[in-house]
Amino acid sequence: MKKIILTFLSCAAILGSSYAQQRYVDEVFMDFTVDNNIVYGSNLSVIGATQGIAYIPTGTNGVPALEFDLYQPDGDTEVERPLVIVLHTGTFAPIIYNGNPTGMRQDVATTAICESYAKRGYVVANIEYRLGWNPGAATQAEKGASLMKAVYRAIQDTKSAVRFFREDYENGNTYGIDTSRIILSGQGSGGWVALGYATVNKYAEITLPKFLDVDPITLVTTALIDTTEIGDWDGYGGLYNTVNTPGYSNDVHMVCSMGGGMGDLSWLEAGEVPMCAVHCPTDPVAIYTSGNVSVPSAGLITTEISGSYDVMAKANLLGNNDVLAPVNAGSDPYTIAAQAASGIANGMNDFGGTTIGAPVDNVFPYITGNPGESSPWDLWDATFVEGVAQSLGFAPGTGTQIAADGLLTNPDMGPTKSAAYIDSTLGYFCRRIIRATNLDGLSSLGKATVLDPLVEVYPNPTSNNLRIEVKDELILSINIYAMNGTEVYSLEEINQNSIELNNLNLNSGIYHCTVELDSQKITKRIVIQ
Repeated sequence: MKKIILTFLSCAAILGSSYAQQRYVDEVFMDFTVDNNIVYGSNLSVIGATQGIAYIPTGTNGVPALEFDLYQPDGDTEVERPLVIVLHTGTFAPIIYNGNPTGMRQDVATTAICESYAKRGYVVANIEYRLGWNPGAATQAEKGASLMKAVYRAIQDTKSAVRFFREDYENGNTYGIDTSRIILSGQGSGGWVALGYATVNKYAEITLPKFLDVDPITLVTTALIDTTEIGDWDGYGGLYNTVNTPGYSNDVHMVCSMGGGMGDLSWLEAGEVPMCAVHCPTDPVAIYTSGNVSVPSAGLITTEISGSYDVMAKANLLGNNDVLAPVNAGSDPYTIAAQAASGIANGMNDFGGTTIGAPVDNVFPYITGNPGESSPWDLWDATFVEGVAQSLGFAPGTGTQIAADGLLTNPDMGPTKSAAYIDSTLGYFCRRIIRATNLDGLSSLGKATVLDPLVEVYPNPTSNNLRIEVKDELILSINIYAMNGTEVYSLEEINQNSIELNNLNLNSGIYHCTVELDSQKITKRIVIQ
């Protein structure tokens, strides 16, 4: 199988070179520039919790700052370019501590991805997000909640970064970006963040049974993700959460996942942004179809996460990826290679033992032939990994052993292999990015942005009155929820496209207003003063 897929990758590179070079698809720039360590926000980290320090401000006491490295095409004359936010891998724990030879935004593969995007004409922000979770928690529910909180905090940070760029755009646009074209590109655990960013948008999604704890004596059910402490999925509210750049939009326009997973497939709903993925069916953590997350040292973490095959199948079915149809019907070498690989994967078993079904558009399965492989694009240097381990105070030889262990599932790791998979990944992603964001100008094929029925909620903030208006649809019902998920207001059988809510009599704070329409439910945040 490995020889077959590597043939696909080689053909993609050869055929791609015969096409006319196109900005945003091909590397049309020879070089790039990098500005390092630009701070976009601050928050509270749990990375020291195992040492009894519950919350540490980012950028202090050895906790990484919330910052990014900015890559731009060298010599570019465009004044507004699409922004790609790159989210690095690392299983939500620092390198070495995570047992892997990777896990930093400075990883060789991560920086190579950023460089390649920049050479294709994008502005790229390689961002740091908060790490830390507890795989040694007492119960499976607590382990699952701990991992989910790590994803959740990273989503909050990424949304802070998006708001940072939107604020900068309105104050001079220092980085020369186009805020109508913001793309998330997540690698490994960064793929989990990107997929969660696009789909977690209501309290019910973080209080599914798998994220609840039931006291065996009192049978009282408790939400393990407490928004009154950690804040909401946009990074607002919470006793132990810092709000960064409030008042700006979090919207992104495309999500690209490299081996990511989704905490629950029910998160994915109609009207959410287009998405695509590359993924190894042999991935043992982010199962290619759906299955459980397990870590050898900690056992079962959480149940029924969904990988790229099931996520893209549902996104396609919901119509969220309809805008990508022209690309999937095309004949570029990367799409052809993905379709051929999907045909080979049909009938195989993924790591969880599920038989993979018929080919699905918008996912490229990487069949390497190496058991348990999840990131064939990765690249590391054993000497460097050992140096990192020693700088962190680990015993001599720890980093060398971790680097060697990484070769167990990636035995042919090397610069040529890494470069081939990165080229194929971006060759596959970028064609879908330009279609999803209408960089190709094919507006007649569908708008690039997420479906938006134009729900307007105003004034916001407000004190006691609220007006809700919708274009082209009827409002069926309205429900308002406090940060802890308690329903504080409801109105049914409205059946009109605008309504005034008077005398709400709500306490000051942040609430979520869910508006049920003919086609879907839209949740808006409201602030009561």
